[in-house]
Amino acid sequence: MDNQQIETLLKESLNLAEVHVKGDGSHYQVIAVSDTFADMSRVKRQQFVYAPLAEKIADGSMHAVSIKTFTETQWQREKLFNLPQ
Repeated sequence: MDNQQIETLLKESLNLAEVHVKGDGSHYQVIAVSDTFADMSRVKRQQFVYAPLAEKIADGSMHAVSIKTFTETQWQREKLFNLPQ
């Protein structure tokens, strides 16, 4: 899977405001932005983003995923420090 496919999958299945993916073919870093995260614990946020990717991880398309989640307000503060290069 390429980064764009993962971004599209996450954005469409989770209705995210923004999603950024950086990866090298099997290891990926995901930044997900949505106000849906406002009332979720850190664990629930991770599970929420991980769920649409579980099948790809199980079939070997993806090996490792690092997930950072932000509400839209948090992202306005944090994006300068967290945007993938």
